[in-house]
Amino acid sequence: MRFLLLAIGFLTTLPVRLKEATMRDVGSAGMWFPIIGFFMGLTLGAVHLVLLQFFAPLLAATLTVVTWIVMTGGLHLDGLADCCDGLFISALPERRLEIMRDPRLGSFGVIGLVSIIALKIFVVGSIDFRSLRGVCDFGSLPIILALTISRWLILIVARQPQARPTGMGAEFALGITRRTIFIAAIVPLLFVIVGWVAWQVWVAIIAAHAITFFVIRFAHARIGGVTGDVIGFTVELSEIIVLLIFALKL
Repeated sequence: MRFLLLAIGFLTTLPVRLKEATMRDVGSAGMWFPIIGFFMGLTLGAVHLVLLQFFAPLLAATLTVVTWIVMTGGLHLDGLADCCDGLFISALPERRLEIMRDPRLGSFGVIGLVSIIALKIFVVGSIDFRSLRGVCDFGSLPIILALTISRWLILIVARQPQARPTGMGAEFALGITRRTIFIAAIVPLLFVIVGWVAWQVWVAIIAAHAITFFVIRFAHARIGGVTGDVIGFTVELSEIIVLLIFALKL
């Protein structure tokens, strides 16, 4: 239960307080990440479907994404902005890492934040949720899958070689054992098993893992490994790619 509360406090803005918790403890709590992602998606999906009853799709999508950001405290958006500032400039790896540690927001970070939020709003507003009703949770499957798979991918990225061997990301990774990975994999595997309910499920899962592999390789080439910011960057990109798959007009 302590690890569950740790995971809730880390991934959401719910007022969960635990004393003497280290980043290594949070890494061990990673076994709960996909499950918490599932319930976060369930909540957001329900919020969106309620909003659709009262507002136009675009406005409902905007309010849903705002709720999404509030629920997570913008945790992963911060990592995305730092990665945009540091990874996309022409500089030595040491300089890129220095920029990513800088709390100030640069022009690339602003562009990244605005782009990802706007894209998420328009993608959520473009998905035909009514066509998915009866498939899973009254049609909120895309949002549920996006939050579940992205939280699973946190563990995959964190297990990669670290750009800062002594940083918080490295300490977080120490808590992610094989047992943690094995337990956390149960929920994503369940989505794979029930993927027959909609062809987009399998495609979205594959695409999310593919973009994660690309981010890992890109970070390794630019800064020599991953950081906590790279994890946030991966979460945001994997969420978008899952939603985009469900927005395809095929």
